[in-house]
Amino acid sequence: MKFSLAPSASMAGLLLALGYITPAVAQTFQRLGTCPQLGCIFPPTEAEFIAGGHFDIRLEVHAPANGSEAFNNGVPDENFKLTLDNGKGYSADVTSFFQIKDSPIEKWNFTYYEDLFARDAKTPTVVNVASKAYRNLTLYEPGQYQLKLSYYDTQQTLANWTVHEPAKKRCAKNVILFIGDGMPQSAITAARLIGHKQINGKYQSRMQLDNMDNVGLQMTHSIDSFIVDSANSATALYTGHKSTVNAISVYADSSPNPFDDPRVETIAELFQNQIGGPVGIVSTAFVADATPITLATHTRDRDLYAPLINQMLNGQTNFSWVDWKGPDVLFGGGAEQFKPGSGSPNKTNYYNAFADQGYQIVNDNTALQAADASKRTLGIFSTSNMAKWLDRHVYTDNLKNGTVSPLVNDTSPTYDQPGLAQMTLKAIDILKARDTENKGFFMMSEAASIDKMFHVLDYERALGELLELDDTVRQTIEHLEKIGELDETLIIVTADHGHGFDVFGSSDTKYLKMATTDRIKREAIGTYQNSGHSEYQVAPGSRPENQTVVTGPQGPNFPVQWDPRYALAAGFAAHPDVRETYSTDTRGPRVPATNSTSARNDYVASPSDQPQGFVINGTIPVSNSQGVHSLTDIPVFTKGPGSDKFKGVYDSTQIFFKMVEVLGLGTTKHVGK
Repeated sequence: MKFSLAPSASMAGLLLALGYITPAVAQTFQRLGTCPQLGCIFPPTEAEFIAGGHFDIRLEVHAPANGSEAFNNGVPDENFKLTLDNGKGYSADVTSFFQIKDSPIEKWNFTYYEDLFARDAKTPTVVNVASKAYRNLTLYEPGQYQLKLSYYDTQQTLANWTVHEPAKKRCAKNVILFIGDGMPQSAITAARLIGHKQINGKYQSRMQLDNMDNVGLQMTHSIDSFIVDSANSATALYTGHKSTVNAISVYADSSPNPFDDPRVETIAELFQNQIGGPVGIVSTAFVADATPITLATHTRDRDLYAPLINQMLNGQTNFSWVDWKGPDVLFGGGAEQFKPGSGSPNKTNYYNAFADQGYQIVNDNTALQAADASKRTLGIFSTSNMAKWLDRHVYTDNLKNGTVSPLVNDTSPTYDQPGLAQMTLKAIDILKARDTENKGFFMMSEAASIDKMFHVLDYERALGELLELDDTVRQTIEHLEKIGELDETLIIVTADHGHGFDVFGSSDTKYLKMATTDRIKREAIGTYQNSGHSEYQVAPGSRPENQTVVTGPQGPNFPVQWDPRYALAAGFAAHPDVRETYSTDTRGPRVPATNSTSARNDYVASPSDQPQGFVINGTIPVSNSQGVHSLTDIPVFTKGPGSDKFKGVYDSTQIFFKMVEVLGLGTTKHVGK
């Protein structure tokens, strides 16, 4: 990294005016990620839209009062102007272009640190802001647009937008989008190895993902950083727009209100408003988690769970927006947002709130399977995230301490949780039954804990969740064929982002645990020719003598033995200090790192986690207690009508536009404005 002296405030202003520098793009700290100049347009340059989709515009003019960017004595220009050019000879200011009234000036200030040195010295930069917001806009004419924000007399910020033409023909009635949260290709490879038999290096059975019609790759960069989280990566998949970490279906602005950032319409909102078909959301996470909640809510702070549940039911009421009617199916965990208490919106009973709007409420698998398929259904099956496949099917005693009842007046554990396949198949039946006019349905189904278990370096549980996803896709295909919907349904299986996980060899876990020093323990790792074969898939009658085999209702596409002596040796690119034995934790999900006794936010390898393992030094700041996401490209598996459109390598935002094309969404017809 190269260091240079910052220009003086006056020189910085001159260079800004001349367009010679783009400040506030520091690696760690940014004034506002998508606004390198002192004038901001949201959506920013390179934004893409579908004709007829809805969005907001936010304009900001910044006046830093101190620091290297200090400008105009900290007084922001309030006489800024935005003009739009449609590339076909028509140019006008924003109010004339959209035929709307002008918006009032909003003013606020915020602070940020220019770099790590400023943070350590506790010398923040104060930025004063003048802003305007224009809500619920639509562009109906496809083509290239140029926007120009003029401010401070001579300065300009430019943005180029693309508006896509709607498809002339719809080729799929239904779309089912499966998301294996945090699922890189390397994890799929590892899951195949432990779940499917191979002889002399050739697999005798295959994963369902291996048998899809087409495969592509999506790139997952964030708008203002190259590593994404599940909020802005879901935003890209669902809206076709890049966003900032933690932001849900909005462009993150600098305003003090996390619910007034400029919004973009999601695929679920677009499908419901333009086609009128039912929408389903299924997840093994708590339903206010980023991947499920992003389908129909808008905020820059994904952690505001309670108001997001209210948005999911009632829409966003503080600004005019599309007429969201609520999902037809909402399945997952997160009872704390529905029970009356501190976790629910306004501390009210949101089970009752959903019931008041016609939802039937189910809280266990027995009730789920018996539910009336003609009714909108809310299924909440646990507090927080749902139990993991490995604990539900193999180490079932762990549920006694790890699952809290989703019921309002019951604190006892519940063991009758549905799995991803049970939720998904029931959701399909409900959506089909509610599609009385044969308009089709849209559904997202998420295997959330692939990601959650990778974060805590619990590789076996992550792979169990992945195999459950693969098995769910297989069962979904069979079910769609049975009910006559397969030929009209596009199935997409992808991830929102990846993890730096991979298998590099094998481990003799018995030798590793009994060795006396870390360096000797590492002799248990077999690489290349010494990697041999794992023992996860062991055929009946050929198990090594005295080997403990865990049995259960695991199905044909899962390992028989989850804690063998000869196991996979797998590693993680970005992790805290950790101990490794490469063994399955039979007690429940791992806690790989804990606070040291000397510092509150200094995480070290947990003494109780795999105590017989050897220590692997962390690769990320010591304030991190878990592993983090990676940059890896993500596979996209598709089957059904329109699946050929998903071949190739493309940006994550293009998945939205490809779904829009398959469903025939978008319009060039101006309606009601």
